[in-house]
Amino acid sequence: MSERVIAPRNRGFLFLDSHPSGCARLVGDMWDAVPATVPSLGAVAPVALVIGSSAGYGLAATVAGLAHTGVRGIGVCFEKGPDRRTGTAGWYRTAATAELAAKHDRDFVFLNGDAFSDGMKDTVADLVTERFGGKIDYLIYSVAAPRRTDPDTGRKYASVLKPIGEAYRTKSLSFDDNGTAEVAIVETAAADGDDIEQTVAVMGGADWRRWIDHLTGRGLLADGFTTAALSYIGSPLTAGLYRQGTIGAAKADLEQTARDLDELLAEECGGRAVTSVNGAAVTQSSTAIPGIALYAGLLRGVLGDRMVPPIGQLTALWDQLTGAAALDLDDEGRVRLDTWELAPDVQAEVAERWQAATTTDIAGLADLDWFREQVHQLYGFAVPGIDYTAPIETDIPWPHPTTL
Repeated sequence: MSERVIAPRNRGFLFLDSHPSGCARLVGDMWDAVPATVPSLGAVAPVALVIGSSAGYGLAATVAGLAHTGVRGIGVCFEKGPDRRTGTAGWYRTAATAELAAKHDRDFVFLNGDAFSDGMKDTVADLVTERFGGKIDYLIYSVAAPRRTDPDTGRKYASVLKPIGEAYRTKSLSFDDNGTAEVAIVETAAADGDDIEQTVAVMGGADWRRWIDHLTGRGLLADGFTTAALSYIGSPLTAGLYRQGTIGAAKADLEQTARDLDELLAEECGGRAVTSVNGAAVTQSSTAIPGIALYAGLLRGVLGDRMVPPIGQLTALWDQLTGAAALDLDDEGRVRLDTWELAPDVQAEVAERWQAATTTDIAGLADLDWFREQVHQLYGFAVPGIDYTAPIETDIPWPHPTTL
């Protein structure tokens, strides 16, 4: 037993520990927020593979797929278990998701390891063959990683978050040790050397294509196989560092990969590939991007409860992928789940508040309480109904597959 009281300790938006009960409650709340779908009598549940299943949009895709679409299959993520510190939040979220899946008779296996490696791809392919009838119906790709090793060459790539062409200055939101908000101007140096190439190699479409090639080579794609990579465009207010920067170059590569794979899959198995452009959310990845915290708080200040959470977005995506709703594509073949965010009137109001935002005025322009709560909840803190003064077991095991 390793029970102890876990209090939030953080450096900026990065927390040093995670709370197992808080993480579990949040996953349960996500599950409960999904409208259930009754499977057709005698229907066999589709097999889904979610790459990046433990956090952000990927977690929402996993929970929505299980609770709403009734998928069976595999989730792949890379999390650290409890040791001197607690496990990562993704470790505890995965344990909670697995428990809910088993409770609802969903045959879903979680694998912990490097999704970029061919070893993981072989493990997944073997599991599909041995446990899931040898065919995959859906693959959701949602990977945000700092580095990747090319399995062919052994070269190590590291992604960077930089503007392209010249340094970029933007407003940014931070909080001091007392929780007081500060708006300041931060500058990010321009990409140089092979920064763009490195970032595209990590965050672009190379690994997504490798997964499809690997599964195709093993003969594991079902007729009509569909794959979607989860992406983001965002506001003009953040474009200089995001969509027009090194990450944007990677996103453009991801979208080109989708077009290439769409042609390949149509010929191979009558399938298709799309990118899904999701709306704004507070995630462990997004809080590292200068300007995004300020933007998210202002957006919430404008929209309030009209913001669509990731679980709502990914439920809508599953409906489109499965044919329960029409596939709604833009002119570039992308599913758009961000229209509520990028509506002209919404963006105009956010832009006005952005220009007015100062340390003195920010509390009246942005929903700071919501943003702080969202950041804490990424690690299982600030969750209603959890007693944070009580000792809690932290040594939660990784969910091992069982036969259902």
